[in-house]
Amino acid sequence: MPLLNKVRTAVSGGSRGDTATLPLTRLRTALTLFFALDGFLFAGWVVRIPAIKQQTGASAGDLGLALLGVSAGAVVTMTLTGRLCRRYGSHLVTVVTGALLSLSIALPPLTRSPLALGLVLLVFGAAYGGINVAMNSAAVDLVAALRRPVMPSFHAAFSLGGMLGAGLGGLVAGSLSPTAHLLGLTVAGLLLTAAAGPVLLRHPSPAPPETLPARPRAAGGPAGAVGAAGAAGARRTVVVFGVIALCTAYGEGALADWGALHLAQDLSAHPGTAAAGYSLFALTMTAGRLSGTALLERLGQTRTLVAGGLTAAAGMLLGALAPTVWAALLGFAVTGLGLANIFPVAVARAGALAGPSGVATASTLGYGGMLLGPPTIGFLADWFSLPVALTTVAALAAGAAVMGWAARDRHRHHDGEQDHDRDRSRRASEAEPVAPVEPVTAAGRPGRTGTDRSS
Repeated sequence: MPLLNKVRTAVSGGSRGDTATLPLTRLRTALTLFFALDGFLFAGWVVRIPAIKQQTGASAGDLGLALLGVSAGAVVTMTLTGRLCRRYGSHLVTVVTGALLSLSIALPPLTRSPLALGLVLLVFGAAYGGINVAMNSAAVDLVAALRRPVMPSFHAAFSLGGMLGAGLGGLVAGSLSPTAHLLGLTVAGLLLTAAAGPVLLRHPSPAPPETLPARPRAAGGPAGAVGAAGAAGARRTVVVFGVIALCTAYGEGALADWGALHLAQDLSAHPGTAAAGYSLFALTMTAGRLSGTALLERLGQTRTLVAGGLTAAAGMLLGALAPTVWAALLGFAVTGLGLANIFPVAVARAGALAGPSGVATASTLGYGGMLLGPPTIGFLADWFSLPVALTTVAALAAGAAVMGWAARDRHRHHDGEQDHDRDRSRRASEAEPVAPVEPVTAAGRPGRTGTDRSS
């Protein structure tokens, strides 16, 4: 078990307690680099899409079909990565998918037809979906071990990496071919993976020292029925948090594709000002995630979800319906602040309830929201108008707030179970102050000693 050394130090009260946090600090740094790499590589690919479209001779429709390869590869892989993390560990899967993502980004500029582009984007999308589930699963474990809500800091690294990748891509687009640019990103990605990967491979995924294996239940007894009902309730709650992630990603995708058009078409903004709309949204979202840990420590997860959803709803109503450009830009900025921490908290809660499979479910639903947003906005804009269509972002953000508040009972129930396990662990350690760590049986439970009667 990966926690034996930490548990032994805690029980014995040795002076190594301070050094036990050193691997966690290194793991946090390594994971932060992988989150930043993910955003950096994806943004680097996105800014070269126009050049690759011209290179392949694809029409707008052909390019749209080819780009579905990213979505299809990501969604299929997300549903499988949770199982791979359970079998091989989220750290190994993160490193492998990080290397695959770095290699696959060099493939699109080598294609010369829309069909070939679509096929290589399947590979790219598979690596992108895999690393998102794996690194979020690893982050959930690390957050639990640190006992601090640091998940937003990882997603802030993703946002910062995306801003850096897009900025660098814009700078070199006029002087480097897509092949040279994306091959350079491959080299950079492999170098970072080689630097940060060994840290993850040397240290298994951590868990809180208090965590105890589940007590065995009689298969046909009432306790077993209660356990099955609790598992079913946890699965339903995971889906709820996945839908909350979907609501957030819907707004992010909608603003990325339609925000600038709304400013230019409906408010007659200058092209430069219109282009700055999404940049402002992304900037405030990054700032919100950088301050997310402090916000979670002050407000807690439920209040952060509710406050974020309501803030985003108010901001998007202003952004969609404001009569002036500057008021709309203010609305975009407020929307970014509101949405910033909803997705990280939703994924963290899903992972805490169901492990890697919970992260996979929430990530898949969230990514589905990002895919669903732009076409839905387009259809609604045809039927009504673009400002009216954009108000659906506000509606879903408000819905996320309502669902976050409704799920608070599950939070309390799950946290109550964790508190009960911590009490049992504390009583066991007090009963055996000088005993070594209990041996782990083949069933994965600590073996009992003669003095243990707590259960």
